[in-house]
Amino acid sequence: MQDEYDFSKGERGKFYKKNANFHLPIYLDSKLEDFISKIATEKNTTITQVVNNLLFKDKELIELTRG
Repeated sequence: MQDEYDFSKGERGKFYKKNANFHLPIYLDSKLEDFISKIATEKNTTITQVVNNLLFKDKELIELTRG
């Protein structure tokens, strides 16, 4: 690293996007990933879609038990 950096030509907010949508990296246990990958292959869909479906179902169950 340098002792000093020159930011005099820097532009504040150059890469800022007000409505940016961030995607969280989620890392699955390797056995779980293999299991979900097989399901996705069988259903001809993506791992993302399988995980989303599972989480939505869990969300519904949690909401039912809360109220």
